[in-house]
Amino acid sequence: MGHDVIVIGGSYAGMAAALQLLRARRKVLIIDAGQRRNRAAEASHGFLGQDGADPALIASKARSQLEAYPTLQWLDDLALEAARNEEDASFTVRSWNGARHQGARLILATGVSDTLPEINGLAERWGQHVFHCPYCHGYELDQGAIGVIATGPMSLHQAELLTEWGEVTLLVNGAMALDEAARAKLAARRVRIEEVPILGIEGGADVRLADGRRLRFAGLFTAPRNAPATPIAQQLGCELEATVSGTQIRRNEMHETSVPGVFACGDAAHIPHSVSIAVGDGALTGIMAHRSLVF
Repeated sequence: MGHDVIVIGGSYAGMAAALQLLRARRKVLIIDAGQRRNRAAEASHGFLGQDGADPALIASKARSQLEAYPTLQWLDDLALEAARNEEDASFTVRSWNGARHQGARLILATGVSDTLPEINGLAERWGQHVFHCPYCHGYELDQGAIGVIATGPMSLHQAELLTEWGEVTLLVNGAMALDEAARAKLAARRVRIEEVPILGIEGGADVRLADGRRLRFAGLFTAPRNAPATPIAQQLGCELEATVSGTQIRRNEMHETSVPGVFACGDAAHIPHSVSIAVGDGALTGIMAHRSLVF
C-alpha cells in the first residue's frame, strides 16, 4: 500500500483534511493542479485570523506548514482518473504525468467549477468586481450601489439579502419571471428592478444596457451554477445531489460518499461556500477519514 490517504485537491479544504491525518502520522499524498477557486481574488474576508489576507498567501503558508510533516507527499499535478481496486478495497489514482498512486482512502477536495452568465466582460471581472458571496465581499463595497445579475430563482433571495450591504438593483436580464409576490418581496426590501437586457460589463462594475444606459455600481453579484470541478467522483460511482446552485457530491454524516472509503469535503460537497467553511469542513473530513482507518 502506497499511502494511507490520497487527497485530490490541495486548496483550503484539502489541506485542512490532510493536516489532521498528518498529525496522526499517516502517510498522505496531496495531488493538486493549482487551480484555487478564489485565485482571482485579491483578499479573503470572513476567515478568523486571516481577514483581509491575500488568499494566495494563506494557501502558500498552509502548504509550508504541511510540508514540515515527514509523512506528506505533495504532487503538483492534475488527477485524471481514480478507480477502486475490488481485491483489497484500495484506490488507484492516475495523474497527468502518467504516474499511478495507490491509497487506502480517498478524499475528494476538488472544489467546483462556476458556470457564469454569458455576458461580455463578466468573466474577466469574476472575483474582483463580480462576486457570489456577500459575507466575503459585501463589506468592502462601503454601502454603495450593488447590482445583482439574475441567473434564476435564487437571485431573488440574493437580491433581498444584499440589501444589508447597500442599495440593490436586480438586473433581471431575461433570466427569470417576476410575479406579483416576488415584486412585492423586492419592494419590501427596497430593491430596484431593471428588466432591460444587459449588453456588457464595463469599467470596474458598470453595466451597459441594451437601451444605451450605463448603470454604475460599487460591485456586482451573481449566482453561478456549480458542479464538481473534475469528473473523478462520477468515475468512482459516487452519487451526486442537487443543490440550489447546481450539484455536489452526496455524503453521509461521516463525510463518506456512497462509495466506501471515499470521502468528500469543501465546496464540492457542502454549501454555502467560503474559505472559513471549507477549512472547518476539511478538518472534520480528515478526522473522519482517519477514524475509518482505525475502526
